[in-house]
Amino acid sequence: MIKLLKTILKTGDVTAKYPFAPFEVAEDFRGKPELNASQCISCGACTRACPANALIMETDEQNGTRRWELSLARCIYCGRCEEVCPTHAIELSKAFELAVTKKEDLYESAEFELANCTCCQRPFVAKKLLNYVVDSLEQAGLSGEALATRRRQLETCPACRRADNMLDGTNLATHRFMTSPNDLILMTSEEM
Repeated sequence: MIKLLKTILKTGDVTAKYPFAPFEVAEDFRGKPELNASQCISCGACTRACPANALIMETDEQNGTRRWELSLARCIYCGRCEEVCPTHAIELSKAFELAVTKKEDLYESAEFELANCTCCQRPFVAKKLLNYVVDSLEQAGLSGEALATRRRQLETCPACRRADNMLDGTNLATHRFMTSPNDLILMTSEEM
């Protein structure tokens, strides 16, 4: 009995002083996702990777903006968004006290400006994403006329790019997917 009492006194308090003192979480604790909007390029990688669909990205063509939104009510704190972010704009914090009194407080959002297509003037891609891709190409060694050509391609929406490619016959290679008449004759004679 005295030995047990000595052990108890020697050990001291083992309970945390939480909530009166901050609770220390483990180094690899996955808490509330935090977005650094100044680093985010609005690529949407986090929204595609989220298994709980807690992240959404909506494009408003009338206002020329793209809205990123996080629902803490749906988030399962898996950390996939943090893993796939190319600019490390989203990180899981150590925050775990997420109780709120209003449902609106469970949502966080950010807005990003869209770039307009150089041909049709419709907004189609985030300006920050476009600049990020051009900067990446420049760092990869592309420069001069090649970089200017790529930039013109990137500043054109897919619909206009497709229309431009159809007007120029050099970009069409329809024979690539067709077989020759001789191949068709051989196939039908072998089937018989």
